[in-house]
Amino acid sequence: MISRVVFVLLLLASSSGLVSPPVALLMGLIYGLTLPHAYDMQAKIASRYLLQLSVIGLGFGMNLHQVIKAGRSGFIYTALGIGFALLVGMGLGKLFGVQRVPAYLISTGTAICGGSAIAAMGPITDATDEEMAIALGTVFVLNSIALLIFPPIGLFLKMTQSQFGLWAALAIHDTSSVVGAAAKYGAEALGIATTVKLARALWIVPVAMGTALVRGAKAKIQWPWFIAFFCLAAVCKTYLPAEANAYAVAVNAAKIGLTATLFLIGTGISVGTIKRVGHRPLLQGVILWLLVSSASLWLIHIGWIAL
Repeated sequence: MISRVVFVLLLLASSSGLVSPPVALLMGLIYGLTLPHAYDMQAKIASRYLLQLSVIGLGFGMNLHQVIKAGRSGFIYTALGIGFALLVGMGLGKLFGVQRVPAYLISTGTAICGGSAIAAMGPITDATDEEMAIALGTVFVLNSIALLIFPPIGLFLKMTQSQFGLWAALAIHDTSSVVGAAAKYGAEALGIATTVKLARALWIVPVAMGTALVRGAKAKIQWPWFIAFFCLAAVCKTYLPAEANAYAVAVNAAKIGLTATLFLIGTGISVGTIKRVGHRPLLQGVILWLLVSSASLWLIHIGWIAL
């Protein structure tokens, strides 16, 4: 009973518009680590759909030309970055004795877009529930850490809005945490991070198709349709400016929805989740994440990656 009441109260607080994304995530983590989850399955389902709706809503604050520019200019280093993460990730998995399927799921989650990529690859690789839990647990733990530490690091390094938006999109796993960290840093960082991350998320499709081809799998590939609606929202913002007030309302609602999403995601991290992950997959995920984040930060700093 107590856990139900606390969950509802914290969810209402996260949805009030008065709580920042990192604080909402922290509240979720405290709940997940200290109380039995009253609505575990419902929270997982709600967070997935609420994230997609929030991303679509953020599209009403984007200019279509910026979306196209971000996708076009980031094509080469996105392809190279994904290839690097997959190769190094599988190498680390072999080095630490992580089973091949969870090692691949962790690698694709780091390379593309966290939980979404893992969910898409799971059926194709015939991953068991335990293997999915290991990969998702690893990514969610690192997501939580990134959301909390990336904005202070950006401020310490005196990164510009553009630099931080790029770094967040390239180095943080899930779209929700990318947007949350960027929103904390500034409006320009939010716009860049969202467009670059969604362009990166489109790589789920070719990577999933390639994986299915190699394995001879016939599993249905999950297409990220919400990205198309994000682009449609950007079209409306760009070519139908008369509805500016309605767009502002949609963007504000999307930011609140994102904050609530982060709370729901945080509640999914429990002591049991951390124990199930184990030290080897977590070690693979941490080292791979540190390599990806530090390499992308250095390339942004020297100007090799820029918009």
